[in-house]
Amino acid sequence: MKANRSLWRSLTLAVTLSVAAAPIADACTRVVYHGPEDRILTARSMDWSLPMLSNLWVFPRGMERNGEAGENSLTWTSKYGSMIVSGYDFSTVDGMNEAGLVANMLWLVASEYPENDGSRPEISLSIWAQYFLDNYGSVAEAVADMEANPFDVVTADVPDQPGRLAKVHLSLSDASGDSAILEWLDGELVIHHGPQYRTMTNDPPYDQQLAIKRYWQDVNPRESLPGTTRSPDRFTRADTYIDMVVQSDEPRIAAAAAMSVIRNASVPYGINTPDAPNLSTTRWRVVADHKDKLFYVESAISPNLFWVDLNNLDFSAEAGVRMLDLGVDMVKLKSGEVSAEFKPAEPFQFEPVN
Repeated sequence: MKANRSLWRSLTLAVTLSVAAAPIADACTRVVYHGPEDRILTARSMDWSLPMLSNLWVFPRGMERNGEAGENSLTWTSKYGSMIVSGYDFSTVDGMNEAGLVANMLWLVASEYPENDGSRPEISLSIWAQYFLDNYGSVAEAVADMEANPFDVVTADVPDQPGRLAKVHLSLSDASGDSAILEWLDGELVIHHGPQYRTMTNDPPYDQQLAIKRYWQDVNPRESLPGTTRSPDRFTRADTYIDMVVQSDEPRIAAAAAMSVIRNASVPYGINTPDAPNLSTTRWRVVADHKDKLFYVESAISPNLFWVDLNNLDFSAEAGVRMLDLGVDMVKLKSGEVSAEFKPAEPFQFEPVN
């Protein structure tokens, strides 16, 4: 335990120093539930320092896309339809496609994107998650194609915050329980691929989060777990509780278990600490059931949980783009299954980077 305590002190100091030196950032948590009979769910919280416009959008198959990064942009045609959660209606920050692949974007202050020399195509950070939802049915397929056909990601300023670059890492999960964590560190893409990479928060980078996980494996979780809203503490609680909650193939019970874990890792509403970059109030939470294609949504300011059954959505090209208007911080009240409430809409413009 002495060695583990020393490791913990070193990691804590490293996190503290990186946080103190960083601009104001935002925080989230993501965790994957591995239940019996292939009952896989991915839960995430969206923690953000300012009110956020987050609507639900349905994008059909066959959409012509480009990377919104200028002349060297990657281009593709969407193979899969998807239902996504937007960030300010110009970025995909979360979502699930019709094959059951889920993508989640979380803040990572340490992100450093490459300086492209023209040798590889580029895409804007705003469409990074959507690229995977459009093109892949599994995590393994996505990782293999990234390794065979690399591209670069380009960032831009956070909305209404000029001079502050958006910096995120991305998680992927699928119906088999496989996961991948994608981070741009020192201009290079680092991928952690495997079903064991179930939990993810923000800083520090993921290899250091795994070191924190190893420390807490030697501690009895019924006697001691970190309780603050700091990123390493949220990681530890989510990673511990996801195995302690009831394990069930019953969709309603499994969703309740996963949602209870992500609520436990959330930041109480109204908390924003200027000198703690990785601590911002939780705006909303989602849970995606990969097996039954159910997508549960909970706003922090709503008394109701609602959900979308993706099996009820038409992802054909003829169906077009549809949107469920939820308003800033999902203020508009919804309850029950809401797939019939999506309305035709013009596709939003992903934030371009020139």
